Amino acid sequence: MEKKKTEDQINSQTGINTEQDENIKNESQSKQEKEEETAPENKILELEDKLVRLYAEMENQRRRYEKEKDDAFEYGGFTFAKETLNLIDNLERSKMTIEKDESIQNSEAIKKIINHLDIIYKDMMSIFKKNEINPIESIGKKLDPNLHQAMMEIEDENEENGIILQEIQKGFMMKDRLLRPALVAVSKKVRQKDENSSEIEENNDEKIK
Repeated sequence: MEKKKTEDQINSQTGINTEQDENIKNESQSKQEKEEETAPENKILELEDKLVRLYAEMENQRRRYEKEKDDAFEYGGFTFAKETLNLIDNLERSKMTIEKDESIQNSEAIKKIINHLDIIYKDMMSIFKKNEINPIESIGKKLDPNLHQAMMEIEDENEENGIILQEIQKGFMMKDRLLRPALVAVSKKVRQKDENSSEIEENNDEKIK
């Protein structure tokens, strides 16, 4: 009986010792990992990584700033230029109205007024050109949705669909940006009736008579 009790005590003590050894081992391993994490070399690597990330973020921010600055310099007058186009439109409308007024046509005074309007128009277009604002070519071109806006269709037997026949309002580009699309009238292909269909129609007309 006493012998069995002694064996149980030994086993119990052994279990406690094993558990203590395991705890000591875990603590030692944990301590070693912490020491590795806080080692100077690892701290240096961590700081280097942070510096690289910070530098990359600063570089991206610098590039964004440079782009915004360039855009502001290149296109700072975009809104002003767009509103100035109304003056061009008004000049053209005024000239057309005067030229169509039969009651004042062919008078010397009207010719002088039209001449002055032409001079003002040319001066404004010259100023636009110096600031890299140029009219969009339209007549005879294929409709480009990026540059033109179709307002109406004109039936035409000689042109394919979508060819610009008339310019209702001039479009303009400011450098590589669209300032205003051109308002245009485009062709609508009309199919010619062939001789056979014409003959059939004539025969039908005769039968009806």
